[in-house]
Amino acid sequence: MSPFFIYTGVGLGVPIVYIFRNAFLTFQGKFTFSNMDLLIHGIYLKGFENSLLLSTITSVIPGILGVFLAYAIVTSNSAVLKRMVATASAVLANFGGINLTFIFIAAFGETGIITLWLNYIHLNPWNHGFTLYGFYGVAFVYMYFQIPLMVLVITPALGGLRQSWREAAQNMGASNWRYWRHVGIPVLMPSILGGMLLLFGTAFAAYATAQTLTLGTVTLAPIQIGDTVSGNAIAGEANVGFAIALGMLVVLSITMIFYGLARRKASKWLR
Repeated sequence: MSPFFIYTGVGLGVPIVYIFRNAFLTFQGKFTFSNMDLLIHGIYLKGFENSLLLSTITSVIPGILGVFLAYAIVTSNSAVLKRMVATASAVLANFGGINLTFIFIAAFGETGIITLWLNYIHLNPWNHGFTLYGFYGVAFVYMYFQIPLMVLVITPALGGLRQSWREAAQNMGASNWRYWRHVGIPVLMPSILGGMLLLFGTAFAAYATAQTLTLGTVTLAPIQIGDTVSGNAIAGEANVGFAIALGMLVVLSITMIFYGLARRKASKWLR
């Protein structure tokens, strides 16, 4: 266990201590609360609000879609399809950054291939106010890796639904709807909520995709950290970036606590 704790301490503990220390220091090294005070005012507050909203949208919608997709896969009789989807989900869930941005610009940009096809049938979203380089464009791109991630998370829980439970419900006269209402959904709900919390944390901390897609024009907390640390905001305010990072750590810590509770509740059905 010692190598694990050493690795964790160096990889996580040291950076957290460094962030916490610098969040309460001025650029000259003096103690201050002003950095943290900035988080609840102006543009920095807006960054947190946008990040929370983006994370909520890209956790709830992909979470619901991922459950239905995973259920369709689990109930399929094709073992080849199950292996292919599992492999594809594992790859796509970790695909992001510049490569993902390029794919979406080439496909859904203003002159993208799919956009031109949609234009022929008069369904071009760009003609109705949509832009790939705005807030909802970022949310649209995030769903590319959020849905596969939800499929990976929820598939074991769906596999844990025992056929004997359905048979027992049917023997007692329960319809398919009543089975899902009183057995299936209550059993799956902790896993579904845990999966959505994981998606929330993933979207909240994502940086590269949003930065390369919008070039910083959408106000998000991770992008603001990059701007302050690199000096692209106000000179001498690098420590504000550490304050934003500390605020994000608090949000992610709360998210992971609830995720752990949900997983503990769900684990008893997977034994």
